Amino acid sequence: MVALYTSSATLGAATTAFSATNEVSGTGYTSGGGALTNVTPTSSGTTAFTDFADLTFSSSTITANGALIYNSTNSNKAVCVLAFGGDKSSTNGDFTIQFPTPDASNAIIRIA
Repeated sequence: MVALYTSSATLGAATTAFSATNEVSGTGYTSGGGALTNVTPTSSGTTAFTDFADLTFSSSTITANGALIYNSTNSNKAVCVLAFGGDKSSTNGDFTIQFPTPDASNAIIRIA
């Protein structure tokens, strides 16, 4: 899952699980966020990596500053914190999270 957060959220290395505190709210977004579709993990050399299909919140009116990827089947434990580098908004349109190219240098989750 991926949940979206406002600029008031304090997400970082100490974030251990999903919380609704400072989660975005608005049209086209449901608390808890959206389900991610995993791309099959693979490796290149000594780096293992995985990726997710881009996720779109359709016809949404929201403003998000970051996101949390978390495992909803394992006590909502945090997997990865994403910082958007500033507020990103949609107004009655699509809010899309685009994940980088799934390779050893760019994938959103890499283990070397």
